[in-house]
Amino acid sequence: MAEMTITPVATHGYFVDGRWSEDGDIVEVRAPYDGSVIARVVQGRREHAEAAIAAAVKAFGTTRRLPAFERQRVLRRIAEAIAERRDEFSRTMAQEAGKPIKAARTEVDRAVFTFNVAAEESTRIYGEYLPLDWQEFTAGRWGIVRRFPLGPVAGITPFNFPLNLVAHKVAPAVAAGCPMVLKPAPQTPLCSLLLAECVQQAGWPDGGLNVLPLSNEDAGLLVTDERIKLISFTGSAPVGWDIKRRAGKKKVVLELGGNAGVIVHSDADVAYAAERCVAGGFGYAGQTCISVQRIFVEQSVYGKFTDLLVEGVKKLRAGDPLEESTDIGPLIRESDAIRATAWVDEAVRGGARLLCGGRRQGPMMEPTVLTGTKPEMKVNCLEVFAPVVSIEPYKSFDEALRRINNSNYGLQAGLFTRDAKLLFQAYEELEVGALVAGDIPSFRIDHMPYGGVKDSGLGREGLRYAIEDMTEPKLLVMNLR
Repeated sequence: MAEMTITPVATHGYFVDGRWSEDGDIVEVRAPYDGSVIARVVQGRREHAEAAIAAAVKAFGTTRRLPAFERQRVLRRIAEAIAERRDEFSRTMAQEAGKPIKAARTEVDRAVFTFNVAAEESTRIYGEYLPLDWQEFTAGRWGIVRRFPLGPVAGITPFNFPLNLVAHKVAPAVAAGCPMVLKPAPQTPLCSLLLAECVQQAGWPDGGLNVLPLSNEDAGLLVTDERIKLISFTGSAPVGWDIKRRAGKKKVVLELGGNAGVIVHSDADVAYAAERCVAGGFGYAGQTCISVQRIFVEQSVYGKFTDLLVEGVKKLRAGDPLEESTDIGPLIRESDAIRATAWVDEAVRGGARLLCGGRRQGPMMEPTVLTGTKPEMKVNCLEVFAPVVSIEPYKSFDEALRRINNSNYGLQAGLFTRDAKLLFQAYEELEVGALVAGDIPSFRIDHMPYGGVKDSGLGREGLRYAIEDMTEPKLLVMNLR
């Protein structure tokens, strides 16, 4: 009988100061779908974090002086390198994040777009001329304002978009001329390490990007070290606000998620709204910050909308993320599926009605639709981060707005209506970072300003907006007298 061949699991070092190192602790990266070990990664320690910060400080002497055309050229090369390795990035993402392969390809394409937009924005970091002779004693004076790179920055990224949310930290930093120390999510470090290869290949200076898996304890140095001038964090609200508390004088940009709401008014295309809510509520098993979670439907079309949505949900196919037909993969950890299922069971015990789903097997959770929920139930007032939505009817538009705002979060909201007056009322009154009219709150294109209010965060991502955060204006006053 022929011997079985076992493919060895690769070990990936980290990237600091232009070099790959395996000096650290070995940790396993497991596929969420079946728990298999797909790679081993070297996790750095506090002394390696110190070395990464020192490398970024040293690199700033070079990156701050790079002309725009060189930064643009590097960003274009990074985009090209990602595009050339599209299949490798996609399969890696499907394995380490459990993201269905077709969604993984879309994310890779978005990352290419993100770096290309950053390349354009790197040549559009404008200043201004200021006349200063507005009083008699300031005659003959004028000023110019330029934006200068802030200095070394830290990026801390989540598991759910292991390439494109990393790109939203790295791309504006390169465009601005800021070196970065990047801590990827422990569940999904592989895409970040692949990206480091692309950045190195593109010719970005040594130390300009340092990718270092770290424990949360050792990563604390990135928060407290005064040499880091900005922290860009995407993740949970409790962790994000604690980072802000500990960050001292440095800038902090936080993208912390939400429990996104949608309003479906009676004049909308109800079938289209239901189709979009299926996509927005259950894409990547609901593990996105702007996943549809709370749906409010005008009473007169509530029954029709609910039937259409449940019908669409039941057509979704769950399974292996590497299968082309899979719509819904696993949650990132079985413990998350256990938690979300417990929240659903708690809602049902409190009087909610289960329209479909509600069960789990390991990390796989059925797409779940509830109605008859109350605002204080965890499936509504917290971020469920799982394939769970609630649908509730409303009588007046004012009531719907109040119910959207009845949340500690405020990232994005969606509104389906053809009434311009209602649309602008919602735009005025909803406490969110963005209102998406005619679509779900899950809509995002990568150059738009993206971020929230209340517990959803602080500051904005989106290339031009992030570049503004990573630069600071400096005034030169000229006296011609």
